[in-house]
Amino acid sequence: MSTYLYRVNAFSQDLTSGNPAYVIQLTSPIKKQVMQGIAKELNLPITAFLLEQRCNIYELKWFTPSQEIKLCGHGTLAAAHILWEEGFIEAQHPITFTTKSGHLKVEKVKQGIQLAFSTDIPTPIDITPTLQQLVRVPILKAAQNSDRYIIEIADEESLKGLVPNLDLLATLPVTGLVVTSSSTKYDFISRYFAPRIGIDEDFVTGSSHCGLAPYWSQRLNKKQLYAFQSSERGGELFIDYQDDLTHITGKVITIYKSHFNELLL
Repeated sequence: MSTYLYRVNAFSQDLTSGNPAYVIQLTSPIKKQVMQGIAKELNLPITAFLLEQRCNIYELKWFTPSQEIKLCGHGTLAAAHILWEEGFIEAQHPITFTTKSGHLKVEKVKQGIQLAFSTDIPTPIDITPTLQQLVRVPILKAAQNSDRYIIEIADEESLKGLVPNLDLLATLPVTGLVVTSSSTKYDFISRYFAPRIGIDEDFVTGSSHCGLAPYWSQRLNKKQLYAFQSSERGGELFIDYQDDLTHITGKVITIYKSHFNELLL
């Protein structure tokens, strides 16, 4: 059986937007250090590795160029898209992924591919001098969830022009920093920075919206949210916040499919 390498854009509107990922479907288990070496060589924000366990259930692992991570929205979206597009699973059937974050259910809906993630509710925190040094613009509110700071600033213009202090961020006891603001077109927009895991700025981050969803749901008093991550590539997310679960939907495009050198596996 041939091993294929799929290059995919998740949360995309076209061929040049969204967050890029590679997807590799394995035919047998391989060692973690081998997966890490492949992800480093491919050098995209995420390389997702799939291994079938039983009907419609796959083990899924995500690697940045520098480390394995516990949860990745765009890598999950990319993996599900390939399984359906390549005919491994019929489009009408949902997929269950077993991951380091537990079981993740994915299904096709009208707006694209929908992920069901556990909500990661943020808790308000004080605006400290350290937080202020991270963004160098006035902070309206600050919060923290399991592994991220969430900072709200005044407007889209300030957010798009923001140059965070990545050296300082890399020394702090969190995986990353979410900066967010209200928007004229969307319910909210955001950016995400994670130098500690080798990603100075992520293009589109599904998992960060597990904290942004409850944050903005409370602020706007609504459960259905339309969001945009305002990175260099950018991407749209449709969110249905249901308390313990946050449903995140996005569109996915395959850029190419190629044979992978199985000697590397």
